[in-house]
Amino acid sequence: MNTLFAISAALLYALAAAVLIGKFVHQDGPNKRLGLSLASIGALAHIAFLINVIIVSPGQDMSITNVLSLVSWIITVSMLIFARSIPNLILLPVVFGFAAMAVLASHLIPVSYIMHIELQPGLVVHISLSLFAYCTLVIAFLYALQMSYITYRLKQKGATLLHSSLPPLMLVENILFKLLLAGTCLLSVSLLSGFVFLDDMLNKTYAHKTVLSASALVVFLTLVVGQKLRGWRGKQVIAMTVLGVVLLSLAYFGSKLVRELIL
Repeated sequence: MNTLFAISAALLYALAAAVLIGKFVHQDGPNKRLGLSLASIGALAHIAFLINVIIVSPGQDMSITNVLSLVSWIITVSMLIFARSIPNLILLPVVFGFAAMAVLASHLIPVSYIMHIELQPGLVVHISLSLFAYCTLVIAFLYALQMSYITYRLKQKGATLLHSSLPPLMLVENILFKLLLAGTCLLSVSLLSGFVFLDDMLNKTYAHKTVLSASALVVFLTLVVGQKLRGWRGKQVIAMTVLGVVLLSLAYFGSKLVRELIL
């Protein structure tokens, strides 16, 4: 059954991405509603797969591939929910493609990391906040890439490909800053919850995660304050967003990658 759910989700995500890419390239191509519908069904198959592989007896399998797949599902569902009100159509094929690869990796790569989250309510709070903070900031990263691309296209005077499908630069920038503010707040609370609920945030095993997460928080705080007080825009915002997400990704996945796949 897990195989059926994983393959179904990956195929539906891939079809949805192909439909939306076709919409960009051909003005009369497949419609947005079809692409979103396919991805929505894929997300249902995806969560059914995740429930089966993460919730095991006795505990939860929080391997790097399962967590990555869960992150991709949260991002996908968030983008689908806001697809009608927030300009993210050009980002959706990227999100769907990543989700397809993540669910297949979770199914095909044989790693396991069993935890007992249900025995530690504080850990549940910390992990939940960390996941939502990371997903929010990754979505902000995607909007930063979109902003960079729109800026590039606006400088290409003779370019027409995809131009009509691009949202206004100021709108994308406004969404980016709101996401950065929300993600920074969530990251701050998640780090605070770690120090409140956990006893080992600075021990040898987890110290690097704490340091990298705190470094990412400093980057995002600096970016948010700089934008509010000094009106930072453009390349500076994009570069700092990328740096913050890279640091956070190393904190969340770096040690798990070494421990579960390399060693």
